Amino acid sequence: MITTDQLKEAENRVEQLYRYLNIEDKRIQWEEEQLRTHDQAFWNDQKRAEEQMKLVKGLEKWIKGYEEVKNLADELRLAFEYHKEELVSEEEVDELYSRTMTAIEELELRNMLRGEEDGMDAVLKINAGAGGTEAQDWAQMLMRMYMRWSEAQGYKCTLSHKLDGDDAGIKTCTLEILGDSAYGYLKSENGVHRLVRVSPYNAQGKRMTSFASVFVTPLVDDTIEVNIEPARLSWDTFRSSGAGGQNVNKVESGVRLRYQYKDPYTGEEEEILIENTETRDQPKNKENAMRLLRSMLYDKELQHRMQEQAKVEAGKKKIEWGSQIRSYVFDDKRVKDHRTGYQTSDVDAVMDGKIDGFIKSYLMAFGAETK
Repeated sequence: MITTDQLKEAENRVEQLYRYLNIEDKRIQWEEEQLRTHDQAFWNDQKRAEEQMKLVKGLEKWIKGYEEVKNLADELRLAFEYHKEELVSEEEVDELYSRTMTAIEELELRNMLRGEEDGMDAVLKINAGAGGTEAQDWAQMLMRMYMRWSEAQGYKCTLSHKLDGDDAGIKTCTLEILGDSAYGYLKSENGVHRLVRVSPYNAQGKRMTSFASVFVTPLVDDTIEVNIEPARLSWDTFRSSGAGGQNVNKVESGVRLRYQYKDPYTGEEEEILIENTETRDQPKNKENAMRLLRSMLYDKELQHRMQEQAKVEAGKKKIEWGSQIRSYVFDDKRVKDHRTGYQTSDVDAVMDGKIDGFIKSYLMAFGAETK
């Protein structure tokens, strides 16, 4: 049975959410923005109308989210009082408390995703590290993990490019993950993932260490302006491989985009290489590749902003993009995040996509710094 202190803590957190989320202001803004959609000429400008509807739905989602936790907290208070009169069992009170705390924590977590890019879809790229077949198998295991996670969230996950390994696994792949705040959640996965296990590909049955890098960028849409210089852009085409019938192998539907990027802040230059084999239609693949390029350029600007913010807020923790972030030790039944210290012994569940604990601990530790 929960205590009076636990009940008061839940109610206090709901009150804090009311202030943090500016619920009263959001209600007023929602009414004003909703009125604009009633204008007879509202849908004359399709793009602007869609942006307006997105704004209205976003405000509505915050308001409904708060109302849900407030109603649950009120019900919990009533249930707690009814238990004194033996009208409600301890089990019913505890079950309602669990539901209330889950809803509060979910809203608190979503409150950490307030950056303009956090609500966007995501592009997730996985590259196998050195280590041959073992590393390539590890990259494929990570691909499956993120696909399973996306499925559990109700997100749409599309494999836009994959290069198979020499004997097993994959050398690289690119996933497009579409869903509310997909980037906001998955930005926690940026970095190097380390696997330690007895390798099935080692004849001596030795314990081996493998690495794979995960790179996540927001998937930008047409409302985001990104400057692309045509003179720095070039294309190659190639025949796709894998399933898809004879057309896949006979027609050069795969596209390879090369962009000579020059950092506007440092002057450093690098070549951005993007391959897309998502469809059998070459123009469509070119369109997809351009969308991925825009996403990468947008992400580079975001990283610059983060670096500038880190200089100003030198006293805060820093996020080292591209560093080793997590170890998966199969023999010891342990998966540990080196940034937050969060760990679990349920390795199988993690590899089946249950990574919400890692995402939550990351956002609670770093969310305020990445807004």
